[in-house]
Amino acid sequence: MIDTGIPTDKALQHELEHAGYARLPGPGLLDKLGVGAADWRAFARSWDDLGTDLYMADGGRYRRRRHATLSSDNGNFIRKPHQPHFQSRDYNRLNGDVQRWFDPVAQSTIDNAVMQSIFAFCARSFPLTGRQHVELHQFRIEAHVDETGRPTPEGMHRDGVDWVFVMLIERRNIREGTTRIGTPEGRELGEFTLARPGDAVLIDDRRIMHGVTAIHAVDAAQPAWRDALVLTFAAEPK
Repeated sequence: MIDTGIPTDKALQHELEHAGYARLPGPGLLDKLGVGAADWRAFARSWDDLGTDLYMADGGRYRRRRHATLSSDNGNFIRKPHQPHFQSRDYNRLNGDVQRWFDPVAQSTIDNAVMQSIFAFCARSFPLTGRQHVELHQFRIEAHVDETGRPTPEGMHRDGVDWVFVMLIERRNIREGTTRIGTPEGRELGEFTLARPGDAVLIDDRRIMHGVTAIHAVDAAQPAWRDALVLTFAAEPK
């Protein structure tokens, strides 16, 4: 058996219980997921077709995204009818208390073997019980000559869910974009950069706050962006 450097499911759950978050290296995680090169290329290229986020209260036009909601139970994921993304202002001081409608994630992206493997990995790794409301976000944050790219313009935050999975898809011609982890009481727990395709972090959103610093282009004359996948899980009311 090839050692991917990824903890076993039980060890990963222990790390989440102890620390509240866990970092995973991209090469090892993609090996564990059994990701094929062709499937990854198709998956990553779906980030080239995201619509502009028109809800940014700071007036920015640096964020592109698609969104989907699903229901999961015992490892089975079923897509729900398209619906808005909503966060309370308690969790999102910038864009909270607004129903935000984004273009739906393409069904081909959800059906892609990479996405299906990620669903299965999250179902095994998070200590999920009962039916879950799952939200899937595709983000592209762009850095322009006249506009800074802000992956989390709301700053350090929680998403108002139970569990969060973040995976880097691509960094193109950018610097910075550092992930910061801390507690609601303000204690800093660490910072790191998701730098390679597949680099990921799993977060207990009930205990941990997270944020990502702004990105800037290395070569201002060339396109610059940070692509990320975010999945959130919250127990559905019984």
